[in-house]
Amino acid sequence: MNDTSAAIPTQCKVDHGDNCDIAKYRRISIAPMLDWTDRHYRYFMRRITRNTLLYTEMVTTGAILFGKGDYLGFNSEEHPVALQLGGSDPADMAECARRAEARGYDEVNINVGCPSDRVQNGRFGACLMAEPDTVAACITAMQKAVAIPVTVKCRIGIDDMDEYAHLDDFIRRVADAGCDTFIIHARKAWLQGLSPKENREIPPLMYDRVYLLKEHFPQLHLSINGGVKTLEEAKQHLQYQDGVMIGREAYANPYMFAEVDREFYADAHAIPSREAVIESMVRYVNEQVASGARVWHVARHMLGIFQGQPGGRIWRRYLSENGTRATDGQLLLDALEARQAGIKYSE
Repeated sequence: MNDTSAAIPTQCKVDHGDNCDIAKYRRISIAPMLDWTDRHYRYFMRRITRNTLLYTEMVTTGAILFGKGDYLGFNSEEHPVALQLGGSDPADMAECARRAEARGYDEVNINVGCPSDRVQNGRFGACLMAEPDTVAACITAMQKAVAIPVTVKCRIGIDDMDEYAHLDDFIRRVADAGCDTFIIHARKAWLQGLSPKENREIPPLMYDRVYLLKEHFPQLHLSINGGVKTLEEAKQHLQYQDGVMIGREAYANPYMFAEVDREFYADAHAIPSREAVIESMVRYVNEQVASGARVWHVARHMLGIFQGQPGGRIWRRYLSENGTRATDGQLLLDALEARQAGIKYSE
């Protein structure tokens, strides 16, 4: 295995409690995605980009306060990293924010965008767009409890509350409570009749509505989310917004973020090759296996690193066919060798 340590980005150190400091990393961020943006994925992405702000999967207050697992665990190399929190009780939200700050998170984000039935039954997620006073109360309680930023991720509307005036009113009332940072998914959510997957695809994107918000609230830090597939699209959005959050494409095509540090943060460190990133993950896989994880828990997040590249299908197939029974990080090196052999054979 080659020595690739010099080519791999190290994490950014964020001074906790410095709102201005964390704000500079919000220029590009990766969306919280359930079952996808776990700690293994975030560690993997930090081998590709050192500046992109990473978000956890949504974690509920109930899981943190009463669950048996360590729902706040993360690797120190993930900084800058934000916890996305699901809940609506101000006291519980404040206590969870306090625990998150104690663990070292750089930001706590309130989920006001998830449309699933389970989330609605727990009275959090997108249904809270109809309860701006509840969200405002959570902001107030959480900001009293912590020094790190407390932010909100929401939709542009829900059900029949989908006019710009509804969005304007929600943002205004939550901002009045002290929130100065919003990430806005530029689609409304149908709380009845559409699945979470359909809610990511069927309601039309309305970027102009989020742009208008920035005109009306220039003092707020606004990031736009929804449908962004390329860095060029992100650059276009940044003409009107303070930040861009990328979701599914960040998972399907992770190596697109190799250019982010240079293009958006003026960070001129050497860009690691895909092969260097993969080799750098071998030790991490072995460490995780020694701690009780399975190889596939990590490897599944790496399927897309050769997206659009020669041998990408060979790489994905090898991992998929062998990943669940692999016992150590050699899987990654074997998959890399299989890809290279396949490319050579096809020439």
